[in-house]
Amino acid sequence: MSEATYDDLAGVVDLFGALTREELETALGELAFKQGRETDGEALSGAISDAVDAYYLVPYEDDETDAELLTVGPMAFPTLPDRAEDLPHILDYPTREVPRDELATQVESRLRAAAASAVQAGDEDEIARLLDVTYDLEAWADTDVGSIRDRLDAALDAEGQA
Repeated sequence: MSEATYDDLAGVVDLFGALTREELETALGELAFKQGRETDGEALSGAISDAVDAYYLVPYEDDETDAELLTVGPMAFPTLPDRAEDLPHILDYPTREVPRDELATQVESRLRAAAASAVQAGDEDEIARLLDVTYDLEAWADTDVGSIRDRLDAALDAEGQA
């Protein structure tokens, strides 16, 4: 998937603030219909999962409703695909606000776990990718992930010397 595709997914989510995966898949199906294209449910699901993996979309666990909502992540520069502006008028989805501080805490926790896994596996590509995420996360939220970045930097230095 391309970054532009991920940014388009983020743009659709941004129209509503946050969506469940099912709502996002439905919205993308509606958008494809408006654009005169066929949809592939598996491809949509895969694209959404890939966007989450890439931190373009991030899950938010809402403790009050036990729902997982997807919202725009730190790597995204949301763009609206052609005809997407009509989606709020077509779909009866609420506009949701996710508490940014709680979301940032959840994303930081996820990033910390992903960094630990990448370092343990010695996956240089993943370490480098996650290092980029640390910078974007700090710009996106009021959080300091310097300790994660330091661990990733040290791992890259150690891999480079090996």
